[in-house]
Amino acid sequence: NDMDTQATSFSAHNLMPIERTYSEWFYSDYNTPTGVYAPEFGGNKDFVATCQDCHMRDVTGQGCNFGTPPVRDDLPLHDMTGGSTWLPGLLSTLYPGAVNDSALQDGILRAHTMLQLAADVTVIQKTGQIKVQIVNHTGHKLPTGYPEGRRMWNNVKFYDEAQQLIAESGAYNFTTGELSHGEDAKIYEVKPGLDDVTAPLVGVDEGPSFHFVLNNKIFKDNRIPPQGFTNANFELFGGLPVEYSYADGQFWDDTEYNIPPGAASVEVTLYYQSTSKEYVEFLQVKNETNSVGDDLYALWNDNDKCPPEIMGQAQIDITPLPGDFDGNFEVNLADLAFFLNHWLETGCDDTAGDETDWCYGCDLSQSGKVNLADYALWITYWEQANQP
Repeated sequence: NDMDTQATSFSAHNLMPIERTYSEWFYSDYNTPTGVYAPEFGGNKDFVATCQDCHMRDVTGQGCNFGTPPVRDDLPLHDMTGGSTWLPGLLSTLYPGAVNDSALQDGILRAHTMLQLAADVTVIQKTGQIKVQIVNHTGHKLPTGYPEGRRMWNNVKFYDEAQQLIAESGAYNFTTGELSHGEDAKIYEVKPGLDDVTAPLVGVDEGPSFHFVLNNKIFKDNRIPPQGFTNANFELFGGLPVEYSYADGQFWDDTEYNIPPGAASVEVTLYYQSTSKEYVEFLQVKNETNSVGDDLYALWNDNDKCPPEIMGQAQIDITPLPGDFDGNFEVNLADLAFFLNHWLETGCDDTAGDETDWCYGCDLSQSGKVNLADYALWITYWEQANQP
């Protein structure tokens, strides 16, 4: 609306979408009479439906009552477990004698478990690529909540046969707190900021920003939606993906990475971080009234820089594809040309003990001759390697 005029509506659906965890849950399959089968979250419950079902799981204990308290199996455990693992560990130092350190450490362990249950990580080899799939097992976007500094990303490492690292995507430097933003990096996050109208009015650059109060536009939101997601429902409350897309019903995300030459294995780690270097530095610079910004930066810098948590991992060996004669993890016309160059060669066997075995591998049927049987096999391998 125009500057210096009251908003025409104060409905959460019409105002700036900052924290929409409730709406994300409200328009998911979790908000149904039966909920979603997830015994790993619900304690004594196999199906979870409400926020409390996961974050205050049901346990067995004695209920409150006069006389002899009854033993019940549906007592919500008031531990409010979430994903915070860094800040609770600092509270004993910040407020000595005012907190229960043992209880805080127990909460950190529960948060570790919660994060590891929140997603599944799988990786499969495709033609010339690997596909990494992240499945969201929560009742809201992953990650959800306060957007600044909160992110999740894929760390992908390719190793050669000697287990030497030869390529990496989404690299994180634990010494500096810096996350690599390479072209193929997949970072799940939301980036609010200022549009071209508001930015010049308040003297701030247009684009993504950590200015919480000034922000009036979402520039990026590729966080993974929950089970039951539909674009129509999420549009109602301003929760649509931005600069990204998910199909109706999709609660996972797939990312493909090119396999580098010489790769023998790949390791994928899904990381979560609640406070980023960029966010802490922004607060330090923008706080010009007192020392709190510097104090916060020192707290972050001197306490491992809020190291990311491992949510899940997966590893596979990179295997040569049948019919891939040049070893580039593809079965294509170059391989066909190589095959035809050895067409009708005879005397193919493995006695040489080198790369000439079975006529440089073109005798796929190992009949002793490169012929139509081998061509039929190559066509089969080509179709398998190049299917969608």
